[in-house]
Amino acid sequence: MLLRTDPFRELDRLTQQFLNTTGTWSRPTPMPLDAYRAGEEYVICFDLPGVDPEAIDIDVERNMVTVKAERRPHRQGDDVKWELAERPLGVFSRQVMLSDTLDPEGITADYDAGVLTLKVPVAEKAKPRKIAIGHSDGRKQIQA
Repeated sequence: MLLRTDPFRELDRLTQQFLNTTGTWSRPTPMPLDAYRAGEEYVICFDLPGVDPEAIDIDVERNMVTVKAERRPHRQGDDVKWELAERPLGVFSRQVMLSDTLDPEGITADYDAGVLTLKVPVAEKAKPRKIAIGHSDGRKQIQA
């Protein structure tokens, strides 16, 4: 048995129900993310605990990456009586605009321990490179 010690729990539940904060396909809930650069790639991590990997959809169109996921209720028998249900259900979505310095064609995805990790390589044209300086032996005269 779980003890309920939060006096505002019922008020929070009613507020969520009233404001319909459960995500739907037409109004998905945003998901938290972290993004950082690690060497020659950008890493974007989305928190999706409890989401089945089959319920995650990643789309790339030009420089826009869209991640959608759905957390469905667990299928339980008729004899189950819920005591507490605080984990949000529904549809989650997030869009990330990639800069021109990144290569959307090389994106890889991994899902582990409730975290979806996208790795986006830096485009070849954006990598630092050395420019050789040429010189000529002849001198040109400037006419005024």
